[in-house]
Amino acid sequence: MAADCPSYSLDVKQDSHERTEVLRPLPPVLQDKTPEELKALEKQVLRKVDMRLLPMMILIYIMNYLDRNAIGAARLGGMEADLKLKNNEFQTCVSILFVGYILMQVPSNMLLTKIGRPAAYLSACMVAWGILCACSGVVHNFAGLVVTRFLLGFVEAAFYPGALATLSAWYVRSELGFRTGLFYSGSMLSGAFSGLIAAGITDGMDGLRGLLAWRWVFILEGSVTVLVAAAAFFVLPDFPANTKWLSEEERAMACWRMEEDAAGEEDWNAEEAGKQPLFDGFKLLLRDPKNWILVFVVYGSASAIAINSFFPTVVASLGYNRITTLLLTAPPYLLACIVCAAVSWNAGRVQERYWHTILPISCALVGFVIAAAATSVGARYTGTMLMLPGVYTGFNMAMVWTANTIYRPVSKRAAALAFNNALATICSIYGSYLYPNNASPRFVLAFSVNAGMALMAIVASTVLHFYLKRENRRLDEKEEADAARGIFVAKPFRYLT
Repeated sequence: MAADCPSYSLDVKQDSHERTEVLRPLPPVLQDKTPEELKALEKQVLRKVDMRLLPMMILIYIMNYLDRNAIGAARLGGMEADLKLKNNEFQTCVSILFVGYILMQVPSNMLLTKIGRPAAYLSACMVAWGILCACSGVVHNFAGLVVTRFLLGFVEAAFYPGALATLSAWYVRSELGFRTGLFYSGSMLSGAFSGLIAAGITDGMDGLRGLLAWRWVFILEGSVTVLVAAAAFFVLPDFPANTKWLSEEERAMACWRMEEDAAGEEDWNAEEAGKQPLFDGFKLLLRDPKNWILVFVVYGSASAIAINSFFPTVVASLGYNRITTLLLTAPPYLLACIVCAAVSWNAGRVQERYWHTILPISCALVGFVIAAAATSVGARYTGTMLMLPGVYTGFNMAMVWTANTIYRPVSKRAAALAFNNALATICSIYGSYLYPNNASPRFVLAFSVNAGMALMAIVASTVLHFYLKRENRRLDEKEEADAARGIFVAKPFRYLT
């Protein structure tokens, strides 16, 4: 079995009219196949990867978000009173998770890129966070909860950027948006299911074996996570070059299509990853002005993500009982799931990023304004139905835009996904303090901050849109200059705007 994606040098063909065409030849193992056979092989590879990668990634993401945000449902299940939390101690327990989350994201993705084994690496991290989630259900004081939450964030940090790095190693840019949208739907499904699961546990297990309902929320969700992690190890792929359950032809096709999509630049291979210093890609990223614009897009679109842990609290301000409140958290998340998948699919279909990013964020902005200004139950719930689809879809498209723009080398792309998501997570630290109980029912400060950040994301997206258009014009000019010298590239690279 080949350990690397083989490097194929560019062929140069010159005809009698002095026209030079730069081609990317097929790998030797594929060169005897007809175009129809190559298309069939590519579809076969995509089908295999889709069936094993996407469902498992979505399931892991559901567990990732359930474990992380179980604290919101636990609050309604009596956790604060049982642990005798006072003042801002609950908010501290929420926000401390994101400290560990931020610290570990970039080192984790650099390590994943270097070892090239997502199946083993992500599964091991999943076992660790499942155990830590369950441990949150047996703590007896504020200090114990703070420690488990910090460590939970530390190991959960590996998953989201690592999953995006894995997806972007398998799918070309025209395919990545929709697949990432489907993957990201896991976080929204978890938001929908968390309320339903918590309602069932709260209603049926409170006091079982002498434990309050909030403890069962952590214990059960953490235990299921460990079981899912065991299955993930055998189902998930590694990178195209070293996935064992693909044939040699399938691995060659998976590598070649990624190289072709990047105008001949090679994707991950073990030899190069082994030689490259661990943080080399991160250093390259810090010198790229495109990514600094993307930081503002991602940060602004992610600013309201902290609402995950407090969404039951926000819905509780509508005045319903505990079970009804938990059930009412489901519809906005389900709508967000549908909207995110639809927008991602269309963005991939038309190969456009700007409008597919700013329109959902604009909807979120409107939702924040309605929720902060309205007093009636109907209007405020409408605001939540707008804000969640807008926030999730806008953030997903911002991360897809990051992967599409910071495309090579692979270590730089992995660094961008981790770095931008880590910086965006900062808002979840202070965001945890924007939802105190005494701010109910309108949470004016929280929604005002979220609206301002959404506006920042729209402005930054506009700057990036025109910046990339200028870069594409420069690439056009270079291509024209090459053409004047008789050099033609078969499939030139252009940024998606």
